[in-house]
Amino acid sequence: MALKAYSVAKDGTTYISKNFRVREFACKDGSDPIFIDDDLVGVLQQIRDHFGKAVTITSAFRTANYNSSKKVGGAKYSQHLYGKAADIKVSGVAASVVADFAETLMPSTGGIGRYSTFTHVDVRKVKSRWNG
Repeated sequence: MALKAYSVAKDGTTYISKNFRVREFACKDGSDPIFIDDDLVGVLQQIRDHFGKAVTITSAFRTANYNSSKKVGGAKYSQHLYGKAADIKVSGVAASVVADFAETLMPSTGGIGRYSTFTHVDVRKVKSRWNG
């Protein structure tokens, strides 16, 4: 695991894997810097490679203020706060199918949240599963 700090202003267009740029992980409140865990990028890239379709990150890194806002209502110790989580959609693929594949990548670790329209994926060291 390597948690890295990036500047959206300076590094936003930089690719951190074959298909993902720094700016895709930015907090929706427009804050800078942002934090991204390398392991998360690796899992997301594996999902992208497996399906061969665009993966849209709807939420990744979050500041504490944004995470606790009424708009988000995130968990107090959300993995998003630590740059270890992303909520994703894969173009043309049901969220449940994405979650099933994520399970093959992290059978005994990580967090996978199953929601009707997106999948939460995080790279925590312990296993956590839930339905939203």
